[in-house]
Amino acid sequence: MKIKNIKVAKVEAPLITPFKTALRTVHRIHNIAVYVDTDDGQIGIGEAAPTAVITGETLGSITHAIEDYIKPAITGIDIEEIAHIMERLDKSIYHNTSAKAAVDMAIYDLFAQHYQAPLYKLLGGYRKELTTDITISVNDTEEMVKDSVAAVARGFHILKVKVGKDPIGDVKRVVAIRQAVGPDITIRVDANQGWTPKQAVRIIGALEDADTNIELVEQPVHYDDLAGMQYVTANTLTNILADESVFSAKDAFTIIEKRAADLINIKLMKTGGIHQAHKICQIAEANGIPCMIGCMLETKISVSAAAHFAASQKNITMVDLDGPGLCLKDPISGGPIFENERITMTDAVGIGFTI
Repeated sequence: MKIKNIKVAKVEAPLITPFKTALRTVHRIHNIAVYVDTDDGQIGIGEAAPTAVITGETLGSITHAIEDYIKPAITGIDIEEIAHIMERLDKSIYHNTSAKAAVDMAIYDLFAQHYQAPLYKLLGGYRKELTTDITISVNDTEEMVKDSVAAVARGFHILKVKVGKDPIGDVKRVVAIRQAVGPDITIRVDANQGWTPKQAVRIIGALEDADTNIELVEQPVHYDDLAGMQYVTANTLTNILADESVFSAKDAFTIIEKRAADLINIKLMKTGGIHQAHKICQIAEANGIPCMIGCMLETKISVSAAAHFAASQKNITMVDLDGPGLCLKDPISGGPIFENERITMTDAVGIGFTI
């Protein structure tokens, strides 16, 4: 089973409501789907999400990276030589992690198809079911409370609340949401780099004093301000989750070495795919650091690949794979079963898509 061709296409999906963070506002997903064909007629599928404010990639740059750099580097290699493929993929172009992730997951899809097994079982097979949170976009307090109550009514028990655009009002937002949803709903707070270190310590302290009982705060300060991350982690009781600060295994090692976070968020679009994500997860586990699996604004294609990886790993204890739950329509058939907060793996081979 040798790689014969790699093709790209656009995949789009409207969102139920606009997705708003401290960094951007999005109304519709515009991503790149990747199809890797083999000489015996098999097809592996992947997806890249252009997130210019995080990975620096666009629709055009992803297409160019795949067609002109990645494709020539790995065409003709046998799928069984997956370590060789991943080495060539990684060296084909610098950065461009979302482009690499799309091809990586398509290769792993083919790898599992070759061995006639679900991907999560080949990767470790730790569990069959996952529970994801759902994102509450940053808006005025009243609208965020309304969205939170609606999410709970849909069956979600974990809310990921976006803040960071208005530090003065962020405490009010989270307190109001806690009062509205009650004490039994888990609340995660994501500042998307929106605070300064001193603001972060002050805001998190206020949330602690208000008994909001939040589970964690994600990326409170700028991704490259590791001293700031250290300061926040050392001066708050709440667990701090590093997201944009960790793209690579080297980044994860640095965060752990400097004690700049308590937890690490792994996203395939940042790591360049499952192969590199596995390295981060192993480093974190060896150092007693639990991981979250997250996603960008992605459809069921790449979120399914992330779900397979999450289901395979004991050290992934938190799941933020709400992409399909944010979409008005599902653009693809097959894969894991997404039912509100519950994600169930199936026995379909590979990632499980129906072409």
